[in-house]
Amino acid sequence: MSRYILALDQGTTSSRAILFDRAGRVCGSAQRELSQSFPQPGWVEHDAQAIWTAQLAVARAVMATAQASASDVAAIGIANQRETIVLWDRATGVPLAPAIVWQDRRTAGACDALRAAGHAAQIAERTGLVLDAYFSATKLRWLLDHVPHARQRAARGELAAGTIDSWLIFKLSGRHLSDTSNASRTMLMNLQSLDWDADMLALFDIPGAVLPEIVASSAVACMTDPVWFGAPIPIAGIAGDQQAATFGQACLKPGMAKNTYGTGCFMLMHAGSMPRPSHNDLLVTVGWTLGAGAAARTDYLLEGSVFMAGAIVQWLRDGLGIIDSAAQVEQLAREVPDAGGVVLIPAFTGLGAPHWDPYARGTIVGLSRGSGRAHIARAALESIAYQSVDVLAAMEKDAGIRLHELRVDGGAACNDLLMQFQADMLDVPVVRPAVTETTALGAAYLAGIATGFWAGTDEVTAQWCIDRTFLPQMDADQRGMRLHAWQRGLARARAWIE
Repeated sequence: MSRYILALDQGTTSSRAILFDRAGRVCGSAQRELSQSFPQPGWVEHDAQAIWTAQLAVARAVMATAQASASDVAAIGIANQRETIVLWDRATGVPLAPAIVWQDRRTAGACDALRAAGHAAQIAERTGLVLDAYFSATKLRWLLDHVPHARQRAARGELAAGTIDSWLIFKLSGRHLSDTSNASRTMLMNLQSLDWDADMLALFDIPGAVLPEIVASSAVACMTDPVWFGAPIPIAGIAGDQQAATFGQACLKPGMAKNTYGTGCFMLMHAGSMPRPSHNDLLVTVGWTLGAGAAARTDYLLEGSVFMAGAIVQWLRDGLGIIDSAAQVEQLAREVPDAGGVVLIPAFTGLGAPHWDPYARGTIVGLSRGSGRAHIARAALESIAYQSVDVLAAMEKDAGIRLHELRVDGGAACNDLLMQFQADMLDVPVVRPAVTETTALGAAYLAGIATGFWAGTDEVTAQWCIDRTFLPQMDADQRGMRLHAWQRGLARARAWIE
């Protein structure tokens, strides 16, 4: 009998592989960091071949360390950075250009033109998304327009395009697939039909022949080529990283919400089995589709996407050099009782939900002669929490409910100072689970449910347990003063690029 589920967690700054047992425990993990390139202001790129090489290497490494063969692995679940787009040659499997990363803003002007032409409302109605360069459609159009002969070759079916799940699945199995959760992030999938929308393809001038087949998030989609692991392994779980984390956090009923503190910060709330439009500039997205065919069930989520969270700490390390490692930021921030009036707006790649301002830029205000490294570090951590307050306010208006607790995960969720400040600013309990690898765990659960490794969603709920709960401690007046200062800082950062 198989002992493990293998989760492949391909993120913005690293590729990881984790083995989970039937109790949902981590039985081994391996990780490799990835480099990003910034060839022009606002451009962010990845080497897609490096992503594949790193992901295969960590998958093999974790299996070797656990002395696990392919027969020990019931299935593979894939969670991936979303919206990042790859264009490759179907025959050779070679990318034709660097992958354009979700943070990339090069197509902001193209989005402005579509908005001016009156297309934003139709896009939101069909896809659930805000018209923004964050999503894949304008990125793919840019590649087709700028890679020599790409558009003609794509129309002939010679090229394949897809988000990172599609790219990894193609390399692992030779199949060109994407699941409903990832497809819902392209601005090309119809939220009702769960298929590519002909009007959106025409609007963005995308030939349908270049796109993958859309499949369920939890069902056996294909088998890996035996060359990679010695024997075929089913790929049975596929989800965008934030949807996977929501599943891994057992937010399986309407009104339950989680926040992931990764490179960006992503708050998602379960919105039920029907897509409902947002009236507060949030995203309506597919959470997951369980099962295939007539028995399939799709759950939807409300989402607020913040572009800069853990990436702010990376900037303190790599850009300013005021810390040597990300782990040092909490210690440095604790050297002062507060930020000393310093407010940092981390709009390095614009502002995401609910502001959607691609022309905002990073700003530090409130500096005095007494401001030092510790104040900037504390302001950087606080900015992560402030951005989530803005998202939750919009989310509660859309959902018509008051959040009772926020489940948290991701690297920065281990920062106690940040989690306490988040609880203070939201005025709701912040709950950190015992297993914080919820993105990989969610992908594993999706794969395990599809193959009978786990019985169903009740088992997911039963295995979720708490590490620590952070209760609000700040009084309303102090909270109000701090949020007022944040809003003043936001006003100075917005629309900076002319």
